[in-house]
Amino acid sequence: MTVGQLAEKMNMNVIAGANALNKEIKGCYCCDLLSWVMAHAQPGNAWVTVQTHANVVAVAILADISCIIIPEAIAVDKDTIARADEHNIPILGSSLSTYAIAGRLHDLGV
Repeated sequence: MTVGQLAEKMNMNVIAGANALNKEIKGCYCCDLLSWVMAHAQPGNAWVTVQTHANVVAVAILADISCIIIPEAIAVDKDTIARADEHNIPILGSSLSTYAIAGRLHDLGV
C-alpha cells in the first residue's frame, strides 16, 4: 500500500510531503522516543508519533521511514512541515489515537 492509498482509506490529512505519496508502506512502528525509533524502525515503516518538532523529519530520513503519522489531531510545527516538504517525507494527520491507528493499519494488512 502506498502512503497516498493509506491516507485515502483512513481519511487522513496530508500535512506535508504531498509529492511523495507514492512511497510504499511495508509496516508500522509506534514510538515517541526518537533514539529508539532510529534503532528499531524498519525501512518503509509508517511511523506513528505524537512528536511534531523538526527532529522527527531527520529521524524519518535516517530510518528510511515511508511516512510520519501524527495522531489525535495534534498540530505540527511550521518548521517541521517545511523540512518534511523539502525532504519529501509525508506527514499525515489523524484524529484517531495511536492505538486506533495501529489497529486500523493492522486491519488493512500493513
